[in-house]
Amino acid sequence: MKRFLYSFAVSVACCAAALMFQSCPAVTNALANMQRLQFKLDGLSNFRLAGVSFAGKSSITDFSAFDALSLTRAFGTNQFPAEFILNVAAANPNDGKGGARQSSALLQGLEWRLLIDDKQTVSGDIDAPVEIPGTGQTTIIPVRISLDLYKFFGSKGYDNVINLALALGGAKGSTSRLKLDARPTISTPIGPLTYPNRITIIDKQFSN
Repeated sequence: MKRFLYSFAVSVACCAAALMFQSCPAVTNALANMQRLQFKLDGLSNFRLAGVSFAGKSSITDFSAFDALSLTRAFGTNQFPAEFILNVAAANPNDGKGGARQSSALLQGLEWRLLIDDKQTVSGDIDAPVEIPGTGQTTIIPVRISLDLYKFFGSKGYDNVINLALALGGAKGSTSRLKLDARPTISTPIGPLTYPNRITIIDKQFSN
């Protein structure tokens, strides 16, 4: 009986060792492919402040009297809720060129912290996993964001907060004043892998 148990234990150990040896290339490839993914801010849309749409607005004078009144009343309550969709472009360079094997990537999570003018505000994650094909094209990941601008910038006064909102979601709005401090999690053959270090996603260039 003892001899049987010993032989069984040795067999299990050998199988485990063989399995680990076979999975080493998979681990190496998964890590390499994961860290090749690139991210970039690609604009925002549907910006609303206190329920008022900022689409097509260039200055406070572009709002109707009713909307202007709604904004001033909301600011007077020390609450200025903003919501918008921040688009993140993801590029997967594993397209089969240059000797690398073509492979898609499944982004399971993108834990993020939003910075506005380098000030950390709210945090969150993506709503659902996103597949990033290895085709050389970019995939847009919509990140839904809600925050109270008064909480973070109310001390600067009404006009400054309105100008900030216009700079983000107005007619000439951009993401130049935004950053995402993020940590992606990618699905791999050996299970989900999270980036070892956080990355900063901006609109000027791709980062990984």
